[in-house]
Amino acid sequence: MRASDRAYAALRDDITEWRLLPGTVLGEVEQSQRLGVSRTPLREALGRLTAEGLTTTAGGRGVVVTAVSLEDIDELFELRETLERRAAALAAERGDSAVFLQLQKELLEAPALIDGTDTGRHAYYELAGRLDAAIDAAASNSYLAQAIRGLRVHLVRVRRLAADDARRLTAAAAEHAAIAEAIAGRNPRLAEAATTLHLHRSLSHVKNTHTPHDKEHHG
Repeated sequence: MRASDRAYAALRDDITEWRLLPGTVLGEVEQSQRLGVSRTPLREALGRLTAEGLTTTAGGRGVVVTAVSLEDIDELFELRETLERRAAALAAERGDSAVFLQLQKELLEAPALIDGTDTGRHAYYELAGRLDAAIDAAASNSYLAQAIRGLRVHLVRVRRLAADDARRLTAAAAEHAAIAEAIAGRNPRLAEAATTLHLHRSLSHVKNTHTPHDKEHHG
């Protein structure tokens, strides 16, 4: 892996996992030393993060981590609904039913994973990620998949803010199982409806549990 790719991946993970908080200044000297790369690949990494909206240039302060406001969350979910509804419909038309029947089975069993611990949450997120990946693959549209991947970088940050508890994750597992069932049944309209229901409930949960770090929109 190139040094710039390594620095980008490390910084992106630190930002999305809230180890680097909004407003943190990413000084070149400090981050170069911390990540063990020279300043040229670090600048490349910071440029990619800025292009994605995870960092921004703040005048004389240099590059800083952007904030996530309620306005940002609304805009992210508007785009997410458009993209994920279409992906689910295409997956229902083009996908392998057996793949989604297996995912439905695992999602219906997911409450056993969700025990309120970080290990349980991560196990569930991994399963939900497999459903996302299966939908992306089944939709068979590289441009749509690329747009969704770019969006998910920001959605991970939002999810970490939501403080998902066992009750919400159990409900989300049932919602995801319904999406998988609709796709397996080759029913595009039902897949879209199940996706809409899940996203609306997710957005309500995020907004009910999220206290913005910064009311301003930073891009």
